[in-house]
Amino acid sequence: MSCTATIASSLSFTSTTCRRLIRPLPAIRMSAEDSDRPSLGRPLLPPPFRLLTFRSLPIAAAVALATSPLPALAEQIEKAALFDFNLTLPAIAIEFLLLMVALDKIYFTPLGKFMDERDAAIRGKLSDVKDVSAEVKQLEEQAAAVMKAARAEISAALNQMKKETTEELEKKLAEGRKRVEAELAEALQNLERQKDETIKALDSQIAALSDEIVKKVLPSV
Repeated sequence: MSCTATIASSLSFTSTTCRRLIRPLPAIRMSAEDSDRPSLGRPLLPPPFRLLTFRSLPIAAAVALATSPLPALAEQIEKAALFDFNLTLPAIAIEFLLLMVALDKIYFTPLGKFMDERDAAIRGKLSDVKDVSAEVKQLEEQAAAVMKAARAEISAALNQMKKETTEELEKKLAEGRKRVEAELAEALQNLERQKDETIKALDSQIAALSDEIVKKVLPSV
């Protein structure tokens, strides 16, 4: 670094420091009456210092620093230096590298391992879900087959029961028909017998009546 740049940087640092330490205030304006009248609350300044304001203090400090002797200027520059580039930069680089290594060992490596394990766990769960889905599909197919077989069995049982019921009903109807026909035939036979008996009785009565009528009509014959 050249001497001019060092002096410029030290002057800039001194000016900035002075500006930070001293807040700028408006300049004190004094009228002619105020200059002749003594102030009760503030001390009177000599005429050369009345023109100075707080805004001009950093400039005055910079001018005083520039006009100071070279040994004092070198000492002030050495005190005002922030850090030594020859020693600080390698130290910062080493600290940065150490920080990167420490972060890689302490933070990034466990985080990457955790992310890999989490990814593997998620993939395993997804594969398990796929396996479960296949198993569920297989179970659904088995349940559908069982339901189909049950429906077929129930339908066959209903058909068999209907057939047996129909056969039993037809058998009972045939038996009832036979019994009714037998009773009807017996009743018809009874009616025929009664008719024959009635006709025979009527014939005998008719013959007796005929004989009696003939006897009464033809008594002399």
